[in-house]
Amino acid sequence: MSLHDDAVLVLKAYEGQDELRQVYLDHLATHRDGLWKACADGHITASAMVIDPSRERVLLTLHKKIRKWLQMGGHCEPVDETLARAALREGTEESGIAGLALLPGGPVRLDRHSTPCAWHLDVQYAALAPEGAVEAISEESLDLRWFPYAEVADVADESVVRLLEATRARL
Repeated sequence: MSLHDDAVLVLKAYEGQDELRQVYLDHLATHRDGLWKACADGHITASAMVIDPSRERVLLTLHKKIRKWLQMGGHCEPVDETLARAALREGTEESGIAGLALLPGGPVRLDRHSTPCAWHLDVQYAALAPEGAVEAISEESLDLRWFPYAEVADVADESVVRLLEATRARL
């Protein structure tokens, strides 16, 4: 199965956000390259909100290009067999934490937002960090920091706050 086929199946199975979900499905139906950065009309991306083992904090990255506190995430790559693996790869690369485990149940949320390269149709997952996890700043980040849930709204935008709320509901 191709990543494109996996994305269609994941989105068809996703419950909620029906109108936005249909935008994603329509995009994939009209753009065979709709998962790749080269698709100028926008592309599907994958992200992961990393939760600490105590389930009291989230790890956010101060994105180098966007200069905002965000969850880990980014573009799909040819090595990604599924959207879930793309989210896990991005989470691992940007957090420096090996052994992340996605929460069961598939994506937590969808979020469409404009970026410097194009529209991102982000498929958002949540991942639990293992006990003793130590984060490491990646080249895509200016900073990496654990935030208690109550502080996220003070540093991040509404999309991150909504992702945190959906993640906490899944926990």
